[in-house]
Parts: sequence; structure tokens; C-alpha cells
Amino acid sequence: MTGSSRGPVRVTIAQVEVSNDHAANLLVVRSAFAEAQRLGADLLVLPEYASGFDPRGVGIEHAEPLDGPFVTTLQRWAAETGVAVIAGTTLPATPAATDTPAATATSAERVTGATRAVNAVVAIDGGGHVVGVYRKVHLYDAFGHRESDRLVPGPADAAPTTMTVGGLTFGVMTCYDLRFPESARRLVDAGADVLVVPAAWAAGDLKADHWRTLARARAIENTSVVLAVGQAGKGVTGRSLLVGPDGQVGLELDERAGLRTADVDPDALGAVRAANPSLANRRYAVVPLEQQER
Repeated sequence: MTGSSRGPVRVTIAQVEVSNDHAANLLVVRSAFAEAQRLGADLLVLPEYASGFDPRGVGIEHAEPLDGPFVTTLQRWAAETGVAVIAGTTLPATPAATDTPAATATSAERVTGATRAVNAVVAIDGGGHVVGVYRKVHLYDAFGHRESDRLVPGPADAAPTTMTVGGLTFGVMTCYDLRFPESARRLVDAGADVLVVPAAWAAGDLKADHWRTLARARAIENTSVVLAVGQAGKGVTGRSLLVGPDGQVGLELDERAGLRTADVDPDALGAVRAANPSLANRRYAVVPLEQQER
């Protein structure tokens, strides 16, 4: 089913465990689609690196082009079920990579000799069309990890990635981006009502607390809903959550794999923004550094 132009949008959060076996991961994703369809969801959200994951690091060995098995299978299942999907994947790195799913971008992803990859999130509508590809801007070079050894960042000045489902616009960011409030604000400037954060949030001291605190902060400061969807399994925290625009946590998982479904109400979002017009009252805009240097 696809969302209507009015009324709540039903979202299924899929906190799945992802392995380095791409075929096995697709079976897990297929089950998530089936559950989302059974519950009448409009949108399914999968975590970062849903196509393939290694807690020691993900690179070119897990990369597939946009017209590879993972994305094309998601497109087929979205078209069959009518459920839109936002999911993390890994693409081959290419200097010519674009931020739109045009045919030229698909062919450009097939570059031989690539040594690093791109951490990406695809947004696919309920008709099976790729409507956006977000390439992660902030690579996780922190807490002893170095994503930049295996990945190249997406361009910070690329157009924000959004997808409209029903009466809501969903804006996409990824994992470590959650620590950078300007990433969320730029999506809200582009019209996002809901901030979607697929993640494989690394486990460690205070990390689960940071995850929850930052998700609530991004919701409060943007008067936006936040859907923070983590991976379950070794080396990651899980703990996916849905936060309302008032900062209240409406849904939260633990560390184990699981699926939960909830409705996001545009009227409730509008009421919070009317009572707290902080977006209208602000005095500063977010401009990527690349644009400042021109």
C-alpha cells in the first residue's frame, strides 16, 4: 500500500542483523518487506549497510552498482508490495558519481580498479522507482574507527536526499551524520518533516547514550520526527527509536533484532511546529563549506 495525501504514514522499522553474505541478507530483507506489507506499512526503513556488513569495516569488497542485485531486488519488492523503502548499501567509488539515480549514474558506478567504496542510502518509492541516493558525507573516523581508509565521502554540497510518502517528506542522513546538526537542518530546509537515520552505530562506552541523546536533540531542535534505525548484532548497538518533534521517544528497541511498526501523524507534527516555531525564529542558514569557498 502507498500512503494517501492525508492522514498518518505507517512506517516499519527493521532492526535487522546483517552479515557479509549478501544473498542471506536479501532473505532477511524479504521477510521485513512481508511483515511491512502485512501490517499495511507505507514505508520500510532498513539500517546502514543492509546489503552486507563486517563490523571490522566495510569497503569495496561489499560494493554493488545501483543496478546490482541488492537495489534492483529492493525495487522489485517495493513494486510488488507497494511499500516504499529506505535502505543502506555500498556502491563502488567513482569520481563521476552523481546524486541522482539517472542511467548515467548507474553505468558510472561500474568502474574497474576502484580501491574504495561509497557508503550510500537508497530511497525507493512504492512503485519501485529509485527516487534518491544519498552518499554519506561524514565518514566515521572516530573512536578508533577509520571509514575513510575504505570509503570516500559523498559531496557535502550535493542536493539533499528526500522522498515524499503520503503527506510527509522524509529526509535521509546516515549514522555518524547524526553528530552534525547542520546535516539535519539542511534536510529540514529542503522540506523534510521526518529525519531518517539508517545506522550501524558502533558499540562502546557511552555510545548507546550518545545515539539516543543525539536523536532526541535532532528532533527537538528541528521540531521534526526522527527515525533512527540501527543494526542489531556484533559490534553495533541496535536500539532503534522513533522520536516525536517534541523530543519524546515513542518507540524504542533493545539490542536484539526486531521489527516494529508505528504511525507518523502529519497533524501532530504540525501542532508541535505551530506551538514551537523555532524554525521560523532562527537567524542563521546552513551552507556547505564547498559553497563558502567559491
